[in-house]
Amino acid sequence: MLHGKRVLLIVSGGIAAYKSLELVRRLRDRGAAVRCVLTRGGSQFVTPLSLAALSEDKVYTELFSLTDEAEMGHIQLSRDADLLVVAPATADILAKMTHGQADDLASTVLLATDKDVMVAPAMNVRMWEHAATQANLETLRQRGVHVIGPEEGDMACGEYGLGRLSEPDDIAVAVSDFFQSSAPLSGRRALVTSGPTHEPIDPVRYIANRSSGLQGHAIAAALASRGAATTLVSGPTNLPDPPGVTIVRVESARDMLAACEAALPADVAVCAAAVADWRVAREADEKLKKNGAGPPSLEMAENPDILATLAAATNTRPSLVIGFAAETEQVVEHARAKRDRKGCDWILANDVSPGTGTFGGENNTIHLVSADGDEDWPRMSKADVANRLADRIAATLTTDSGDK
Repeated sequence: MLHGKRVLLIVSGGIAAYKSLELVRRLRDRGAAVRCVLTRGGSQFVTPLSLAALSEDKVYTELFSLTDEAEMGHIQLSRDADLLVVAPATADILAKMTHGQADDLASTVLLATDKDVMVAPAMNVRMWEHAATQANLETLRQRGVHVIGPEEGDMACGEYGLGRLSEPDDIAVAVSDFFQSSAPLSGRRALVTSGPTHEPIDPVRYIANRSSGLQGHAIAAALASRGAATTLVSGPTNLPDPPGVTIVRVESARDMLAACEAALPADVAVCAAAVADWRVAREADEKLKKNGAGPPSLEMAENPDILATLAAATNTRPSLVIGFAAETEQVVEHARAKRDRKGCDWILANDVSPGTGTFGGENNTIHLVSADGDEDWPRMSKADVANRLADRIAATLTTDSGDK
C-alpha cells in the first residue's frame, strides 16, 4: 500500500497520455497522494482539469508562472514527492532526461530532483527500437532511473510491436513494489499501543488517564509508512485509524496486554498508551448510587505492567522495546529509573505538567533515555516525533541485523 506516500506524476505528450487519468485513480486507490505536472504536448491529449479532478490537487504546467513559482517553485515541486513517475515517457522527454536539457517545467523538475525517478516509456515501435532511444534508456538505467515497460501490441499508428504504455494497474504495482523494496522496515513487524485505558468502576463510571492517542497513532502511521507490518492496540480515542495499520481496539489494561501478547512476535514494540496503574478490585454490576451514607469505599488492584511484561518475555521479546514516561517533575531522572525498573531498551520521557499542552496537544518535547545516555529532542509536532523515532528504530534494527 502507498499510504503516506507522495507521487509526482509527469504526463508527457503522447496518445497514451489518456491512460494517466486511470493511473492517478489506481495510485490513489492504494493510498498515495498524487500531484501532476502536465507538459504542453500532454495537454493535447488530456486536460489539466481532468487531472486536477482525479488527483484532487493543483496541476502544474508552466515553468515561468509567477503564481506557481510563488506558491511552490519548481525546485520544491521536484523534491516534495517521494517518487517521480513519468507516464507516458515519450522519446523526447527521455532524451531530455539523458542530456540534462531543461527547457520546460517537466524537464526542469526532473533535472532538479533529488528523489527516485520511474519512467514508463510509450512511443512508436520504430522510435523505441532506434539506437538513440535505446542508448538513452541504457544511460538512464545506469543513473538509477527505474524503467517499467513498454508492452508489445497494436498501436494507435496502426503498427504492432514494443512501445505500448504499460497498463495503469501494472505501473501502480511497480510503484508499490518500489516503495516496499526501498522501505527501511520492510519485512519487519511492529507493535504500538496508544490512547488511554478505561478501568470500569460500575457500568457508568471508570478510571482513566488523560491521553488523546495522538502520539501513539502517529508512531504507528510512521512505522507503517516505512514498510513495517504494524499492529496498533488502541484504547478508547476519537482518532481515525492510521493508514496501513492493523488496529485492535480495547478498553482495559488487561485487554490491552492480551492483545499485545496476541500480536507477538514483533521486531519492535512501542508502548505509548497511557495505561491506568490501578483498577477497582471488584467492579459493580449496577450503577453505584448516592444513599446518604457518603461515597463508597473502592478497593484498588494493580493492573498488569504491559511494558515490563513485553520486556521480560523469554521467547517472544521484541528486539527493541520502547516505553514512554509521562512525568510532571524530574522528568529525565524518573525516566532513567523507569527504564532500569521495566527492563526496556529506550524510554521516551515527556513533561505533561499543566500548561505544557502535551495531553491533547499537537506538540511534544521528548528526552530519549537509553543505555547510550540521554538525548534531548527539540519541541516539535507529534508527527515529527513519530517520524524521528521511526527513523531511529529503522537505523537501529538495520544495524543490529548487520551485526548478526
